[in-house]
Amino acid sequence: MKTVVIGSGSWGTALAQVLVDNGQDCIIWGKNHEEVNEIQNEHTIKKFFPDVQLNPQLQATADLSVVKDADVVLLSVPSIAIEEVCQSILPYLTKKIIVVNTAKGFHPGNNDRMSNVIRDCIPSSKLSSVVSLIGPSHAEEVVLRMLTTICAVSLNEADAMTIQHLFSNNYFRVYRGNDELGSELGVAVKNAIALASGVLAGLGYGDNTKAALITRGLAEMIRFGTAMGGRQETFMGLTGIGDLVVTCTSVHSRNFQAGYQIGKADDAQVFWQNNTKTVEGVRTAKVLYELKEQHQIDMPIVDEIYKVLYEGKKPSVSARDLMLRELKAEL
Repeated sequence: MKTVVIGSGSWGTALAQVLVDNGQDCIIWGKNHEEVNEIQNEHTIKKFFPDVQLNPQLQATADLSVVKDADVVLLSVPSIAIEEVCQSILPYLTKKIIVVNTAKGFHPGNNDRMSNVIRDCIPSSKLSSVVSLIGPSHAEEVVLRMLTTICAVSLNEADAMTIQHLFSNNYFRVYRGNDELGSELGVAVKNAIALASGVLAGLGYGDNTKAALITRGLAEMIRFGTAMGGRQETFMGLTGIGDLVVTCTSVHSRNFQAGYQIGKADDAQVFWQNNTKTVEGVRTAKVLYELKEQHQIDMPIVDEIYKVLYEGKKPSVSARDLMLRELKAEL
C-alpha cells in the first residue's frame, strides 16, 4: 500500500518514519520547500528535531499530485486546515482511499468533529473511510522510537485494522476503537485541560495540584463526552485519560507550554501578543464553553480557562475560585 503523509511538520515526519521503518511505501508532502528539501536530501528536520537523523529511506515532495495513486492519505495538519487540504487533494484522487486523521479539535466555522469534516469534503466514491490515529503520543519521542501506544478509531472496522497493521511495530503499538464520537471529543477536551495544567504550573503549583487537575479534568471530559453521546469506557482509554495525562504533564505539549506562559505572567495577554504556534486548546476552550453552555453541562475548569483566555481574568484568581466553589461529594 502507498501512503502519502500530508504535512512535513513534526508529527507528520515522525509517523512517516514509523511507516518507512516498517518497510512501507510512504512519502511526505509539504508546502514548505525548505523542509521538504531537508527531509529529502539531508534526512533531517532540525526545526523540530535538532539532533535527530531520520531514516534515510524517508522521502518528501512538494508536488501534491503524488496523492493520485495513494491507498492511504494521512492528514497531519492543524484542525483549522483540514477542510482546505481535503479540497486540495480531491482533484487528484482516482480511487477510494483511507483518510487517516491526526488532528484533535473542531472545525473553525461550524465546530464539527474532524471525521465529519473530512466526510463532508470527500465524496463516498473516493473515500473508503476515515480512521483517526489518536492517543497519548508526542512526535519528539516517536521519532526517537520510544515505546508508544495509540488508537486507530473508525466506524469501519476493516480499515481500522488495516491502519493498525500498517503502523504497528516493536516501538509503536496501535489499538483499535469504534467510538468515533467519544474518542474525538476526548482528545479535543484534553487540549483545554492541558492549557489549565500549564497555567497552574506557571503559577508555581506542584504535583498535588497537577493530580487534582487531571482527575477533575477527567471528570469533566466524561461528563461532557457522555452527554454528547460518547461511551463512558472510551474516556478511560488511550483517547481519554491516556491522552489527558501525557498532554497535561509533558513539556513537549504546546498546550501545556502556552498555559505555562500564561500562568507565569498571570495574564493571557502575553500569549495573545507573542504566540506564533498552533495551540489547539485555545480555540477548543471556546468551543467547549459554548457547547457546555448550550447543553447545560457543568465544566468548571473549562469555565475558568475560557475566562482567562477570553475575558481577561487573572489565572491566580481563577485557581482560587476553583478551590472556593461550593463543597460537594466527589462522585
